[in-house]
Amino acid sequence: MIEQFKNLWIEKYRPLNLDDIILSEENYVLIKKFYQDKEIPNLLFIGNAGIGKTSLAKILVTDALGCQYLYINASDENGIDTIRTKVTNFSRVKSIDGTIKVIILDEVDGLTLDAQRALRNTMEEYSQFTRFILTANYRYKVIPALQSRCQSLDLVPPLDSCVDRVCSILDAEGIEGEDLHQKLSTEIVKSYYPDLRKIINETQKSCASGKLVFNKEKSNDVLIKGIFELIKQGQVLKARKLVIQNESSFNSDYNQLLKSLFNYVDETSVKNKESCLLTISEYMYRMAFVMDSEINFYSCLIQLSVNIS
Repeated sequence: MIEQFKNLWIEKYRPLNLDDIILSEENYVLIKKFYQDKEIPNLLFIGNAGIGKTSLAKILVTDALGCQYLYINASDENGIDTIRTKVTNFSRVKSIDGTIKVIILDEVDGLTLDAQRALRNTMEEYSQFTRFILTANYRYKVIPALQSRCQSLDLVPPLDSCVDRVCSILDAEGIEGEDLHQKLSTEIVKSYYPDLRKIINETQKSCASGKLVFNKEKSNDVLIKGIFELIKQGQVLKARKLVIQNESSFNSDYNQLLKSLFNYVDETSVKNKESCLLTISEYMYRMAFVMDSEINFYSCLIQLSVNIS
């Protein structure tokens, strides 16, 4: 472990082998088959941020295949020139030992459409020498032509396994507290699932005193309740000011705030509940496209005010 990362749980407990990755039983069996065959098809890993897509890709090439590979963060290098130069140059040359080479394109949904179209041809032209592992947060942002050239895996970690993983970290760190498993499953894991990276970070923050302490007054529940009460009173502007004033409490994660709002409305008796839930889900979808998340959230509050008026 690199010295400067020894106190960061997310780095200290970063997955190093297949058993460290939380997978569904179906996906685990499939990945195990790749280990046995020492060969993989082109793969597309789909799922929420923080669930281990990149870690799984790197473990496959280093642990299962032990092959030469190239890693590219496609959200940073997202233009067609990346495909024409880096990807093509690496793909066209046979490896020294004659084994398959692998290109990991992380966050491939960040590639431009032109780059994705160029990639599909490269994947076919050099399939004799090279395999591709693509990762993406959003399936709909990956063109169908790329999806059809890959075996797709939806990597959704089982909830109970996430709780067990964090409990094992707490045990390793010697963290004390009553009903650790219950607290994690109902208060922390549930709030940030399926983002395991976020779950681990929030758990470490809650253990700053040496014990697991979850202060409900700091949770989104209190903020969401205040927001919704103001909406019901027609005071949408005040609700917006309340959100902005408390941005630090939810780390400006408006997507998570919308999720919390959705859960709150779902558990509350409110006029036109179904319409409200559909509105929130629509704005959660829009969050992937908008330039300003706060304005998108405020727009959602305005529409909710109309729904329940």
